Amino acid sequence: MLPGRMTLSPPGPPCGPPEELQELQELAFIERPIRRSLKTAEEIDQLTVDEDLNDVERAVYLLSMGQEVQRASVISNLPSLVRQNPAETFRRVVPKVRDVLNGAGAEIQLAAATSFLTILQDDIILIHTHTYSILKTVLLHLNHRDAVVSSAWLETLLSAINALPKETIKQEVLNPLLYQSQLSHSLQARLAACRILGRASCKFDSLIVKKELLPLARSLCRDVEPEVRVCMCHQLESMARAIGVDDTRTELLPEMLELAGDEEGSVRLAAFDSIISLMEMMDGDDRLHLLVPLVMSACDASSQVDEGVMVSLSFQFGKLCSGLAGSLSDEQKRLLLQKFQVLCITGLPAEENQMDVGESTLIRCNCCYNLPAMLAFVDPAHFLSDLFPSFSGLCSDPEVSVRRSVAAGFHQVVKMLGSNVHVVHKELLLLLQDNSLEVLDALMNHLDETLEVVLSRGDNLMVDNKLQELLSALLSAEQKVGSSLRWRLHEKLLHRYSCLSRLLPGELLHQTFSARIFMILTTNKVLPVQKEAARTFCTFLRYNRKQEQRQEMMERLIQDLAQGRSYWNRLRFLDVCEIATEIFSRKYFNKHFLIPALELVHDPVANVRYKLCQLLPRLRSSLRLPADKLLLQKLDFCVQKFLCREKDKDVVAMIRKTVLELDKLDLSEPFHKRHEWDLLDQKKEKEEMLLLEMEQLERQQSDGKLNSDKHMERKRRDSKTSLSSTKSMSVSSSTGSSTSGKETRKAKLSRSRSLSSQPTSSKPANSDRPLKVKDLSSSSGLGKCTRDDSLRTAHFTLTTQSTSSMPVLIRSKTTSLLDQASMLEQRDHRTSTLDHRSGTRDHRNNMMEQRTSSLEEREHRTSTLEHRDHRTSTLGQRSKTMERGCGMKDSQSRKLSMNRKSSSFQSERE
Repeated sequence: MLPGRMTLSPPGPPCGPPEELQELQELAFIERPIRRSLKTAEEIDQLTVDEDLNDVERAVYLLSMGQEVQRASVISNLPSLVRQNPAETFRRVVPKVRDVLNGAGAEIQLAAATSFLTILQDDIILIHTHTYSILKTVLLHLNHRDAVVSSAWLETLLSAINALPKETIKQEVLNPLLYQSQLSHSLQARLAACRILGRASCKFDSLIVKKELLPLARSLCRDVEPEVRVCMCHQLESMARAIGVDDTRTELLPEMLELAGDEEGSVRLAAFDSIISLMEMMDGDDRLHLLVPLVMSACDASSQVDEGVMVSLSFQFGKLCSGLAGSLSDEQKRLLLQKFQVLCITGLPAEENQMDVGESTLIRCNCCYNLPAMLAFVDPAHFLSDLFPSFSGLCSDPEVSVRRSVAAGFHQVVKMLGSNVHVVHKELLLLLQDNSLEVLDALMNHLDETLEVVLSRGDNLMVDNKLQELLSALLSAEQKVGSSLRWRLHEKLLHRYSCLSRLLPGELLHQTFSARIFMILTTNKVLPVQKEAARTFCTFLRYNRKQEQRQEMMERLIQDLAQGRSYWNRLRFLDVCEIATEIFSRKYFNKHFLIPALELVHDPVANVRYKLCQLLPRLRSSLRLPADKLLLQKLDFCVQKFLCREKDKDVVAMIRKTVLELDKLDLSEPFHKRHEWDLLDQKKEKEEMLLLEMEQLERQQSDGKLNSDKHMERKRRDSKTSLSSTKSMSVSSSTGSSTSGKETRKAKLSRSRSLSSQPTSSKPANSDRPLKVKDLSSSSGLGKCTRDDSLRTAHFTLTTQSTSSMPVLIRSKTTSLLDQASMLEQRDHRTSTLDHRSGTRDHRNNMMEQRTSSLEEREHRTSTLEHRDHRTSTLGQRSKTMERGCGMKDSQSRKLSMNRKSSSFQSERE
């Protein structure tokens, strides 16, 4: 009823704004090609295939009746058909393919060449007859008029030569090749003949190559077309390796030298490359008389040499120098070094002869590639004078590709420099601070090897604050990469920075890098970068030898990640736990990581609980009974809580899967695998114990240094006080003795008389002095003031005795006093050592007293327990006696009752 009430408007142009009309016209224009591309019913019937046909029958049907698109699809799918059913495919499908190829277009030709090449390279064919059938197809289309199709069929033929027997190659390939190499054939056929010669020479012995293939190669080397001569030059190396060293010297080297002087630059370049590639097959005389003049001519006439030859020379310069080092004179070595220095600045604005920018940049990149070989050529001891200017210039080259090349080989240069690595310190900083991320990417590939060599020479780094510069450059490189979108480079950089845990002191590493790595772990949004930061942080934690710093790092992991407010941080903690199982031993992991991870079973976010369920089998594998019985109970409680209280369906599915894995865990792991894991864990635990012992030794050494410093300060103070006292006493004696001129004369006369008249009285007096000093020193106390007072009294008594009884010179007094002071110092040192020993004995006695007190406490406990046992025994006896008494009372009461009954019975009778 509703459609009957509707009124249709007359047809006309739709009303509306012109913008809507334009959009409708555009939509109609877009729909036109879609309608045109639709197939009719007849075309759909032609494209349909019976579903009951198998793959081979369907391929035969489509090759016979299908369209060109279907035929191309079948030919492209030919390798999979050969894998499934090779016999039927070669019997029914390959002949149809051969028929389709006659007069087919370039698309089908390329598809067939690619399919046959895949079949030959994957070693799918097991019968040589199948290869022979492919060879017939390839030879029919080898000289196709399209150059692209012809080269594709040539590649297929070269691959077929490796799989065919020698007789088949000789009859089917080499015999037609004799006619194709003639000048009457096309250029394309002669180029194909050159490549076939080079590949076929590897299949035959040297005699056949010398008699049948070498004359054909000579004729192609003298071809009128330079392209043919270049192609044949590249194949001479394989032919030389086939015929041997002696025949190469007599047969091929003259041809190569003749081609090296060809009028075409491309031919000379090809001959030059071929001769250098055969350098290892030459003896000393050939190198000296053939190769050295060729190389020196290229180096001397550098301005007349082609750019292609210079590029090839720069690429193979290191190989030439290392191979010809024993055949060169000092002058020739100097010329080669100068040539390399010139090549390192080719194309720069400072050079006069300007070249193409691409060619010059390629030459400098090749020089970077040859730097390690040139360093071995000039000797690392002469690096600073011979190669350092060129090396420094390449590190600061304006082209990014050059700096990337020198960064890629920087680790090799550093290894060869060894102890002189501090020479390239500025260049390393330049590359680390480079603005291009490509340079940093090349440097990061072997940064751990570079830093291992650089930081192992710590003495040179401490000079001029070089270590701090290097660390700041490493941090700036990380910040630069982290602020970019190159997250793979950031991941690689963090992986390389983990080597710093073995190279830097723990204090410096903790202050410089640990905080930055933890910040990346908590703030970076890329998951691979976060995991690599977690691995690096765990590595820093493992190799840190300061207990306070390790505790601080673990507290940060627990507080900021495991107990963090963001569920993302809690997920990261589980990632840290997964990595920690690989880095730490089971003992360390179970002590610090396991319980915080299991506590996440109460996490309100389902993703965290899901991640914990995934991690439970790994946590279970870290436990060993009976040592970890309590931890295993906690893990089982965690699983039970998941099974009983979990409501999220994904977590429930995961925990069920995890329970099955936990049940199969002990059964699925073979014994030898568990044994390997146990050995690895024991190794990790030994390393951790060794690190703890090293930490204790470092503490003891630091404490010993402090004690020794204090002892040295005491000695210095004592020596200063003794010297001041001797000086004061000598001054007082000198002032007291010089009263007047007459008295000094009389004293001198009396001294001379006493020395002349009593020569033996001075010896016992001198011998009594140390005895008095001994008495004084022995009677002196332990404090400094008592020692000083005794020293002063000793000096005073000695001076008074010497002045009164025996006149001696003042110098002898002072020297004897100094000797006595030194003896006193020695004795003080002895007394201090005795005090130290007595202190250690007192400590041992205290320890023994503590042990005896603990034993007494144990005895007291045992006595109390015995007393308790005695009380229990007495109570038991009392209870027994009470029971016996109760039993006696019961028996007596029974007897009384019986007597009463009997008396009553008798009374009734009466």
